[in-house]
Amino acid sequence: MVGKMRDSSASPNGSFTSAMTLNEERITYVPRRYILPPSLRPERTLCDTCLPVVDLSFLQHPLLRPQIIQQVHLACKELGFFQVVNHGIPLSVMKDAIDAASEFFDLPTEEKKHLLSSNVHEPIRYGTSLNHVKDKVHFWRDFLKHYANPISTWIDLWPSNPTCYKEKMGNYTKAAQKLQEELMEVIFESLGLNPSYLHEDIAEGSQVMAVNCYPACPEPDLTLGLPPHTDYGMLSIILQNHQGLQIMDRDEKWHAVPVIEGALIVQLGDHMEVLSNGRYKSVLHRAAVNSEQKRISIASLHSLALGKKVRPAPDLVNEQHILSYNEGSFSDFLDFISQEDIIKGKYIDKLKIKS
Repeated sequence: MVGKMRDSSASPNGSFTSAMTLNEERITYVPRRYILPPSLRPERTLCDTCLPVVDLSFLQHPLLRPQIIQQVHLACKELGFFQVVNHGIPLSVMKDAIDAASEFFDLPTEEKKHLLSSNVHEPIRYGTSLNHVKDKVHFWRDFLKHYANPISTWIDLWPSNPTCYKEKMGNYTKAAQKLQEELMEVIFESLGLNPSYLHEDIAEGSQVMAVNCYPACPEPDLTLGLPPHTDYGMLSIILQNHQGLQIMDRDEKWHAVPVIEGALIVQLGDHMEVLSNGRYKSVLHRAAVNSEQKRISIASLHSLALGKKVRPAPDLVNEQHILSYNEGSFSDFLDFISQEDIIKGKYIDKLKIKS
């Protein structure tokens, strides 16, 4: 009987059923298309070690700045991840962005469907799972992705409903872009590069807001919100309202990322691994789901402009650290995911020079 019930909720080819719709239907099981093979299901027990938290206010103190640069260096080298506090973005701006996102996902499907697209090249698209048209196994999330930098170019494409969305998400987006420029200087300095390296390219770079909704799930042990993956860009700044993000350390152990009020998560992406010539690695992460509450996460994904190639910094290539990566761009990544299944293939592997 359970098998029949699971099958009955399978989505016919070409149809669209969001995770929010399943949640609103109050189903008591996970439909078959969401059930992961046992080897890919989330573990019940995770590592319980402290993850790095960096206080950015100390960068303004000449005597403390070197310690912060070293702290960032260790976090990037050992994990590709850290959280930041005292980063300059008001708590109210962060809360407003979460509220605007939550209101969008609470809208009836009919009011969001005009943004529905499986084309990864679209500058704004709404969807579910990774790509609801192609996915063989589905993931328990709905998403809205839209380009954001410069905001004046893209904001007219953003949702007009809810009416607060453009203002509230826009305020957070602009603040995240500014923070990203500051973080890039700190990370470059931690690599021994000039803090202003690629300054104009960073300021004029691509910013994609990946706004994710993970509804409460009746059987969270059987599925994930997102599978293990690395982000493509230089870095990602993540705001989450509830715990669910998990990162893998270099020993291949999973850690739950705690929610610290006012903190933001910083994750290195594949293009930072390329630029650093492998000194820093992109962080493997995934999104778990829970049975109690809807989780919202807003990832501000930063890379160079769409067609601009990232290559290893010349100062980081020498006899001890030979050239280890090919150049790549955001456009190359979009081409990659339009053809590849990210569960099976990693973009960074495509960029590594085979020895």
